[in-house]
Amino acid sequence: MDQKDIDNRFAFHPATTDEKRNAHASVREQCRVLATALNESLPDGREKALAITHLEEVMFWGNAALARPTHTQGES
Repeated sequence: MDQKDIDNRFAFHPATTDEKRNAHASVREQCRVLATALNESLPDGREKALAITHLEEVMFWGNAALARPTHTQGES
């Protein structure tokens, strides 16, 4: 891993356009809807807690994919 990748991973990447802000909101809303459905249909317990926690991770990674600048093709 090079320093450029580390810097990108740990930098703040604000949503700079309405389109990006809306995309972030959409990811959050879709995850919230699924979390609500899972909360209502799954029995309480460790497995449900993990499912909700991993859905939070989905939201974070989805929004990171939207926020972080993409590398040009051929870079890793």
